[in-house]
Amino acid sequence: MTSRSAKVSRKTKETDIAVSLDIDGSGRTDMATGVGFFDHMLDQLSRHSLIDMTIRANGDLHIDDHHTVEDTGIAIGQALAQAMGERRGIMRYASLDLAMDETLTRAAVDVSGRPYLVWNVAFPSQKIGTFDTELVREFFHALAQNAGITLHVTNHYGANSHHIAETCFKAVARVLRAALERDPRQPDAVPSTKGSLKG
Repeated sequence: MTSRSAKVSRKTKETDIAVSLDIDGSGRTDMATGVGFFDHMLDQLSRHSLIDMTIRANGDLHIDDHHTVEDTGIAIGQALAQAMGERRGIMRYASLDLAMDETLTRAAVDVSGRPYLVWNVAFPSQKIGTFDTELVREFFHALAQNAGITLHVTNHYGANSHHIAETCFKAVARVLRAALERDPRQPDAVPSTKGSLKG
């Protein structure tokens, strides 16, 4: 059984990011981005997808968190794409409604090779602590584009911005876990009539 792990380094004038991950992990996390709330969300992504992740990010936080969050999404997406390889033997599709207190969020994924994000999430506040809530979408857009996945996220309802953000990360984590599971009925097949999931 081939290993589904990867390491990606990405360095620009704005950020210096290193990501290592293992799709067939147990949800072990080691996050240090310099953005506390973002680390908390990445912990949720790893823990609930069972994808082991180690992330180190040094960014221009004296400006704001935008470049660090977006570029981390890019690097995680690139690492996922590498780790998935030909996307052979995966379940491919998954969807889930995830509840947390007063909040309910739906995520659906097609590990298609075709990057696309549909985002129907509104936050009642612009900030969670010092974190800009608009960056949640920026992260998932970068992730979807670079992993080559079609991702739909819809918040049905919720009153607390922290809960809304957390349900987005947890719901995406759970659908990634389900879609990337190995299919025991076709362990060597690419689940597409085209015979390819490379876009």
